[in-house]
Amino acid sequence: METQSYANHRQIVPMFHYVLFFMLVLTVIGSLVNLYESWGDHQRLYSASLIAVLSIGILMLTGFCRMFSVKAQDRAIRAEESLRHFVLTGKLPDSRLSIHQIIALRFASDGEFIELSRRAAEENLAPDAIKRAVKQWKADTYRV
Repeated sequence: METQSYANHRQIVPMFHYVLFFMLVLTVIGSLVNLYESWGDHQRLYSASLIAVLSIGILMLTGFCRMFSVKAQDRAIRAEESLRHFVLTGKLPDSRLSIHQIIALRFASDGEFIELSRRAAEENLAPDAIKRAVKQWKADTYRV
């Protein structure tokens, strides 16, 4: 496996991010076309409506499942990085740090973590700027 860096730190699962999403979008489009074509036919309208509602519901469910899992990962990262900050400094992280800044700080090595945390809080650095400022990248291969 290639060493993780700013250039390659985003993880994509092709079957989820591309194939499943494409299949769901096609299903929603197909079900809406079917519903439109069934509009005048009362025999097919009920089943076409159910298929459309279910396909839209599955698309929404997939989105919410992704959102909820990322939120859980965010909370775990915040806890890990708060503990890391406490172990290294004996103090909790600056309360001005946003969750997105803390998530970006997870890539900083222990040697630069404290200074970069301070800079991020004082200068209100964007998460991307924090990641670009990291000199010794600490890989996170668990976040998807």
